[in-house]
Amino acid sequence: MSTAKGLDLTLKVWRQKNQNDKGRMETYQVSDISPDSSFLEMMDILNEQLIEEGKEPVAFDHDCREGICGSCSMFINGRAHGPGKRVTTCQLHMRQFEDGDTIHIEPWRATAFPVIKDLVVDRSSFDRVMAAGGFISVNTSGNTQDANAIPVEKEDADNSFAAATCIGCGACVASCKNASAMLFVSAKVSQFALLPQGQVEAQDRVLNMVHQMDLEGFGNCTNTGACEAECPKGISLENIARMNREYLSAGITSEK
Repeated sequence: MSTAKGLDLTLKVWRQKNQNDKGRMETYQVSDISPDSSFLEMMDILNEQLIEEGKEPVAFDHDCREGICGSCSMFINGRAHGPGKRVTTCQLHMRQFEDGDTIHIEPWRATAFPVIKDLVVDRSSFDRVMAAGGFISVNTSGNTQDANAIPVEKEDADNSFAAATCIGCGACVASCKNASAMLFVSAKVSQFALLPQGQVEAQDRVLNMVHQMDLEGFGNCTNTGACEAECPKGISLENIARMNREYLSAGITSEK
């Protein structure tokens, strides 16, 4: 059992009633926070404190608390998911902070991610991008070919799997000065483009997903690399280059 001294912290948290509310930062004090607790556990403690005081708790999104679902999106001290490297907010531990620290906590900031309440944003734009082309055609007539019977180069399989680790948290968008979703979309394009099963819709997929990305109001990529640096799963910028090649090829083919 840890005997480390608890942390006394000042929290400056963004509070916003709804999308139309102007919003503001509010200041809270929390005491004796265990360095071994996660950031979300610290937020739970804050909310318990607020409820006991008869105040409205801070709304924040979470689900698995295991770094899998990506829903625990928070901007912490100017960084997506906080100071930890390749971790989500739920995997961030309070040992990353010092006693007496002031921590600024905000929601993702992007036109395509409107604030629902406090730290919760609407990321359904990602769902619509996926619906535009993030799928493959599979014969389910009873004569389906076993996936293990389809030869795939190991390098392609590895790269596809690496792209598929994207959890759609939106840290790439929040970290980009243009609020670009290029890293997210390119990861979803790449995971299929590298496999034989993804070739059926290959051209339509990249054209439709990029088109939907633009409709949602995401910005373009200017190669600053902030998205890869802040991605909790380390999705590579190489996926953006691959998507650009796929998009160019599909555009040329569709014009013939």
